[in-house]
Amino acid sequence: MPICTRLAALAMASAVLLPAPAAMAQGFINILTGGTSGVYYPLGVAIGKIYSDRIPNVKTQVQATKASVENLVLLQQGRGELAFTLGDSLKAAWDGDEEAGFKSKLDKLRAIGAIYPNYIQIVATAESGIKTLADLRGKSLSVGAPKSGTELNSRAILSAAGMTYKDLGKVEYLPFAESVDLMKNRQLNATLQSAGLGVASLKDLSTASQIMVVSVPRAVVDKIGPPFVAATIPANTYTGQDKDVPTAAVINYLVTSSAVSDDLAYQMTRLIFESLPELVNAHAAGKEIKLETAAGGSPVPLHPGAIRFYKEKGLIK
Repeated sequence: MPICTRLAALAMASAVLLPAPAAMAQGFINILTGGTSGVYYPLGVAIGKIYSDRIPNVKTQVQATKASVENLVLLQQGRGELAFTLGDSLKAAWDGDEEAGFKSKLDKLRAIGAIYPNYIQIVATAESGIKTLADLRGKSLSVGAPKSGTELNSRAILSAAGMTYKDLGKVEYLPFAESVDLMKNRQLNATLQSAGLGVASLKDLSTASQIMVVSVPRAVVDKIGPPFVAATIPANTYTGQDKDVPTAAVINYLVTSSAVSDDLAYQMTRLIFESLPELVNAHAAGKEIKLETAAGGSPVPLHPGAIRFYKEKGLIK
């Protein structure tokens, strides 16, 4: 085949391989969540579907992760467009708190808004004899994945109660579902899970075994201080839990990156608050997401796209 003919054939083949203009313009939203048995993941799946259905030329992906700390690091690295995180982890990331898992200040983080509170839920097997925080001494406790938001919460709660990990019989650094599996098999006494009410892992445990939901007294919460606040796990949240249980709560946030365009961040914010019924269907924690409280209290700046939406709604002047 003559050289000119071969070149023409190659050019035609290349043209076939070139993406269509619409495909070239397609955006991508990677949603960073948490373990599949937690609350972040089902809410993330619901948000992913909302975005893919209603934002033109956008493809979404939902990524299961170790949650707050990992999510924020991935956002800073440009490996995600939307992430769930706990408020205390978000503050630690903005401050560059190395002990919390952040080697430097994560300056690209921008808030979409506050969502629902995470409740500190300490659950023990009934046969462990654990009824109070003090009873955890010498017992085995799963504190969440290493340097996850849950694990940072575990440290804070134990410290305010006058304990460290050294006071425990054994410390397991496990996600929610794995913690529950060990408890079912009588290989673990208790688990601390920082999540929305009715988290699937604890519902599963409470239907399979007798449990004790351990209270976090108001004095312990006050000792930690903001962003922790006193809260209550209502009676019958879990099978066998027939009384309200005092505990602590920390607000969750949806966060994006300064690399995300103002228009996309606006669409992402708008669709969250225009689609609350879908989020409630995905998980009961969605009931606690309120537009009225979304724009306040973030330890990092709001994204300009989010600010535009909140101004339209009269939440920011």
